[in-house]
Amino acid sequence: MAQAVATVLLPRGLSLTAVSDILSASLMLALTLAFAQNAVPIRGRLQAFWVMLAAGWAISLVNQCWWMYYDLVLQEPLPKLFDGDALLILPGALMLAGLLLRPHLQQSEYTSRLGMLDFVLLMLWWVYMYVYLVMCWQYVSPNEDLYNRNYDRLYAVEAVVVLVALGILIKRSAGTWRGFYALILGAVLFNSIWFVLENRAIELSTYFNGSWYDIPYLASSALFMVVAIRGRALRQMPDTSERKTYRSWMGGLAILAVLSLPLIVFATLLEGGVLPEIVRFRVLVTALAMFAMAGLVFMKQQLLHEELKRTNHVLQESSMTDPLTGIRNRRSFSATIQGEVAQSVRAYAEGGDRTTRDLIFYVIDLDNFKQVNDRHGHDAGDRVLIEASLRIRSAIRSSDALVRWGGEEFLIVSRNTDRRQASVLAERVIEAVRGKPFVVGPVDIVHQTCSIGWAAFPWFEDDVRATGYEAVLKYADQGLYRAKKSGKDQAIGMTPLGVAELNTDLLPASDM
Repeated sequence: MAQAVATVLLPRGLSLTAVSDILSASLMLALTLAFAQNAVPIRGRLQAFWVMLAAGWAISLVNQCWWMYYDLVLQEPLPKLFDGDALLILPGALMLAGLLLRPHLQQSEYTSRLGMLDFVLLMLWWVYMYVYLVMCWQYVSPNEDLYNRNYDRLYAVEAVVVLVALGILIKRSAGTWRGFYALILGAVLFNSIWFVLENRAIELSTYFNGSWYDIPYLASSALFMVVAIRGRALRQMPDTSERKTYRSWMGGLAILAVLSLPLIVFATLLEGGVLPEIVRFRVLVTALAMFAMAGLVFMKQQLLHEELKRTNHVLQESSMTDPLTGIRNRRSFSATIQGEVAQSVRAYAEGGDRTTRDLIFYVIDLDNFKQVNDRHGHDAGDRVLIEASLRIRSAIRSSDALVRWGGEEFLIVSRNTDRRQASVLAERVIEAVRGKPFVVGPVDIVHQTCSIGWAAFPWFEDDVRATGYEAVLKYADQGLYRAKKSGKDQAIGMTPLGVAELNTDLLPASDM
């Protein structure tokens, strides 16, 4: 409105120019602050989106201030090959990169890092295209016609790509986000049309600051303030497509950008009628761009390699972890037991301290567990299993391994220990389980006990290879069976001499 009043009331001259420039700069400053404010309370790709939009308007503000320097300080027309024209291309590229992030979706830290590399790569490619197509006719071999023609084409391609990206986002989003993207599309289309018209008027020398061209152009810029205000209430939706792999429009475009460089330089060498200095400049710029992009691709490959290793580690851990209790499962036991056995055998062979060379297997079973499921339900049973695993873990050493053996059974592999003290750990576990009731519901509790059978490896201390660990586990199972038959809530250890009751020290092998 203010621009329209100034255009109607003020004559063409310095006053009208000053009003028009100040209004434009003020609007751009307001848009920069509005979009930057949207980025403050959030994180992730939505924050990056707002930052990119704010950066785009900040760049436009710099260009406007540069323009004002010529208008108000030097009071002379802009050069036909204006250095600040490059700044007008960047806001569109920043907006496109922000849109390709798909800001309506949530993003993991890993995809954020990859997305940033793709963004830098695309920005580098876009700068390269500007240098390749436009700047060569501005600095290497100045040519106003070719400069304007390539500049206009590049800007038109950028605007079309932004509009296509918005169209895809409108189709793939819903609700508030769909309306938001539609609003941006309208603002971009309105702004692009008047930018092209105004830029054409500048080329034909029919434009002056404060002319009627500025009214719709400023109105189209003001429409972005509505975008900023509408965007404050936006919230991201979950992105199920990125649970396992990195998938991004920017990733695909970044690959195409890298692959396009050899084709572009090949086309340059084959193109006829181009000045030799232009060819040399374009080949040099392409080579530098390829070198820089190769570095970014290498960095991305390193991130992908690190993520692959992390994913493999997570998969391996999950395959060896009981999903209910979070402790080790039988697969984990099978993967590690041979190493534990070998270490115990080696300790005996080297004549190490006898108090730290045994493996003790404790097979634990929760007593009357079926009654918990029958009376209180399987959810209550699961809570008992989880709590029991926590209590057992608290009763053993950090060096001991706790395994979900199956159902309501657990296995403890006590490493680097002394069989004569085996009953001490068994007593701690029994007391930890029965020490206090298990809460299975808002008002329901369960008094739970457990029975334990245990046995030591090696079975014979004077012949450590005579009996394998599998047989020792079976002996521990026999001890559990005897504990159950003897009344439960107790531990029974098995030795070559027979049965060792709870709290009964075992005789050393030499005394057997």
